[in-house]
Amino acid sequence: MTRFHPIRESNLAPRIAFIPLVDALAARSNRSMSERKATPKYTQRTISELPPTTKSDTEERPGRGRKGRVFLLDGTALAYRSHFALLRQPLLTSKGQNISALFVFANTLFRLIELEHPEFLAVAFDPKGDTFRHAQYKEYKATRDKTPEELIAMFPALRRLVEGFNAPILEIPGFEADDVIATVALEAEKLGHEVMIVTGDKDFLQIVSPRIKLYNVLKQGVDVEIQGEDAAAAKFGVTPDKVIEVLALMGDSSDNVPGVPGVGPKTATELIQKFGSVEALYERLAEVDKKGLREKLESGRESAMLSKKLVTFAIDAPAHFEGESFRYRGPDAEKLLPLFKEFELSSLVKRISVDQQHDDHVYEIVRTEEQFARFEREFAAATTFVFDTETTGLDPLRARIVGAAIAFEPRKAWYLPFNCDPPMFGRSREDDHARLIALLKPKLEDPRIGKRGQNAKYDALVMRKYGIELRGLDFDTMVASYCVSPGDMQHNLDALALKYLSFRKIPTSDLIGTGKNQITMEQVPIERVGHYSCEDVDVTARLIPLLEKEMADARVETLFTTVEMPLVKVLTDIEAAGMRVDVDLLAHLSKDFEKRIEHLTNEIYALAGEAFNINSPKQLGQILFEKLEVHKQLGAKKPRATQTGYSTDAATLESIKAHPIADKILAYRSLTKLKGTYVDALPELVNPDTGRIHTSFNQAVAATGRLSSSDPNLQNIPIRSEEGAKIRTAFVPGTDDSVLLSADYSQVELRIMAHLSGDTNLKRAFAEGQDVHRWTAGLIFNVKPEEVPPELRSRAKAINFGVIYGMGAQRLASETGMTQKEAQSFIEAYFQTFAGVKRFIDATLEQARADGYVSTMLGRRRYISELDSDQPRIAAQAKNVAINTPIQGTAADLIKVAMVRIAAEFEKRCLRSRMILQVHDELVFDVFQDELDVVKPLVKNTMESALELDVPLLVECGVGKNWLAAHGS
Repeated sequence: MTRFHPIRESNLAPRIAFIPLVDALAARSNRSMSERKATPKYTQRTISELPPTTKSDTEERPGRGRKGRVFLLDGTALAYRSHFALLRQPLLTSKGQNISALFVFANTLFRLIELEHPEFLAVAFDPKGDTFRHAQYKEYKATRDKTPEELIAMFPALRRLVEGFNAPILEIPGFEADDVIATVALEAEKLGHEVMIVTGDKDFLQIVSPRIKLYNVLKQGVDVEIQGEDAAAAKFGVTPDKVIEVLALMGDSSDNVPGVPGVGPKTATELIQKFGSVEALYERLAEVDKKGLREKLESGRESAMLSKKLVTFAIDAPAHFEGESFRYRGPDAEKLLPLFKEFELSSLVKRISVDQQHDDHVYEIVRTEEQFARFEREFAAATTFVFDTETTGLDPLRARIVGAAIAFEPRKAWYLPFNCDPPMFGRSREDDHARLIALLKPKLEDPRIGKRGQNAKYDALVMRKYGIELRGLDFDTMVASYCVSPGDMQHNLDALALKYLSFRKIPTSDLIGTGKNQITMEQVPIERVGHYSCEDVDVTARLIPLLEKEMADARVETLFTTVEMPLVKVLTDIEAAGMRVDVDLLAHLSKDFEKRIEHLTNEIYALAGEAFNINSPKQLGQILFEKLEVHKQLGAKKPRATQTGYSTDAATLESIKAHPIADKILAYRSLTKLKGTYVDALPELVNPDTGRIHTSFNQAVAATGRLSSSDPNLQNIPIRSEEGAKIRTAFVPGTDDSVLLSADYSQVELRIMAHLSGDTNLKRAFAEGQDVHRWTAGLIFNVKPEEVPPELRSRAKAINFGVIYGMGAQRLASETGMTQKEAQSFIEAYFQTFAGVKRFIDATLEQARADGYVSTMLGRRRYISELDSDQPRIAAQAKNVAINTPIQGTAADLIKVAMVRIAAEFEKRCLRSRMILQVHDELVFDVFQDELDVVKPLVKNTMESALELDVPLLVECGVGKNWLAAHGS
């Protein structure tokens, strides 16, 4: 059984048949289907001309007499506003499809239902083709921008969405959604209902009344804005019945309604306030005092009359308020779940639950010797199984195990509690622990028995605390999902269950709560934890065949089996090894940074002429742009103020860096961030059991395939700043007998670009071991490389790396100090010199358009669909992604291959040295002195041969007693 929250189950009902409703409405107008497809000849009537509703009208349609609130949604307008609401950061599926409109539209419906619990609900859409207004004025709406293709592609899904919510769709050929809504709203009003028109369209103010209001749920900065009759006065200075008169004179640029040329909103309002209507105005035109205005009105008479027809709603459109058909009964989850699944809207699926009681499964919590014996027999015969642990926390190296779940097949699972009370075996929980660990250890450590899991790295780290080395891991559903859909926002088990199984797992918060009242799994009753954990391994088992098929379809099985799955073990080892830090040095740095921050603070106060909160963007903006007016001193334009004040982000401060106060604020921010994020935070993260910091590597986050790290993020410590470099000196070898080895790929992305593009000049530069940036500048400007001045080399470096990220002339100019014209000439000269690079870019974009994705050398895909977007910024971003992904993604694959091979060699040679960190193109090792002569060439050679390229890969190695010394040596 499916349930929707928070609507009551009694609201559920079979889905309404929507298309017959539209046909029925058309039939009431006595027009044939062929007539309805043609643009109608239509004569509009005003509200006062509508005949009164009779008793027979009410009795004609069952249920019309039952009063309630009627919500009528302008579906077309809402679709547009939903799409453009996320214009700056559109929501894309893993295949690159823009689903912003669907996401925002659906959230609006959910929110409306949750807030208002409407008694009646319907959604109107504009039909395809022209309406009667186009027959009156062929230029109607002619100036509107073309509807974005990505929005057009969403309309079928939006209609499915509305159907899934069990709301009737009103769509009448020849009539705009506005006309249909107005007709239905006025009819419902006459029947005594309260009507809420969900729209942001000001034109609807012409029909607001005590019972008809506008309900704007997408107004920026406002939760919900409800507008009544007073809104007409506030907007147009007239009563609702006079709104069309004002609009007729002032026109409407958005719909290309001409109005009277030269008459604006203020003048139009004043005229209607005086004369009452357009007709009265022209009857008494001589009373207009201003000659110029009178002449404009006279010459615009025909336009005014036409405009009035265009802005007046057709309130006798062939549509009716169908009481029982409009009655809202709750959504159809069986319709919505597949829709949300198809478009990867897992956050919306969470708002619809699937009752698991009907699901066919057997979960057994082992509490007795007899149950244990049965489990033991199945475990002994197993050749593969899914494994999961429940623990007391999120840090696997500090958490304690609460229980373990195992599934040998889908829909059947066992849970082994480690916290039985009373204990299963012996006299204490320690006895239970000992017996359960003794049972699990041989199987978990046997590499011949396949282990499966979800984020199995966590479970592997947990088991290490109990002396168990997890071997034979051959499938991780999180990693498989990442290989299939690297662009997905989430790869956790809850999201995968929703996406592939339309199944809502028990949320962890249902067991342990949230916030300050959160408890641990150890405090949750065993039966509840057991069911939750069994569900985890069951769902994982069900997902495996589905993900196997998807990987086969996407041709990423080799990437999964030879790179990503072996990497799980490598990352487990790295995280377990950890990095030693010099906490005394960090304490010294903290005091030093504190003094420098205090000094900078006093300098900033002196330049500002007062003390203020430097960390407050609002106060800082007032100091910079109102009190000091630094923009005037620099001859720059004053930034535009918003509701929250002036922008004081890094880009803004960089643009005014020439002013002393801006330069010092940037330095202040850099120091405070480094102090808070690293210098003061790192000592707190030292594991008390190991004395080391254990970062967590995220294998399924970056769409390019790159690894990231967190808790702490050791990949973002700046190396180029003096302060960042000092922090790196705090990372030291694990023992007095070891050193740190840093191995860093040199210009790896440019080398991959040379290989993929096949460009002769670029390949030659690397083959001859040239300084590629000096070489590039020399070729472009026809000078010998050794004669290239530093400025030209810097420009060449910017364009060499910029090409990978789709850099244009504007950005190149801002980064190099060139004019935009000079930058454009530089780019054109670059592509003439490196024609192979230009061919590669063009071919990549062509292939991306044809296939909908780009791939790395190892077949990792990234889906892209916005290359031909009507929005230039979005199209440019998609272009950058398409060009960059094969290069940066291949670089990510390259270092992963190197990590897997190096780890295998270390194990094969029984080396004590350890890989302890990966940062982009760099690997860091804790190497025993007596193994250095073996490890250094092994690492260098393995990294340089990880992929076969047409140009040599170069790895620079350094050794030192801290990370900075190793990286810089």
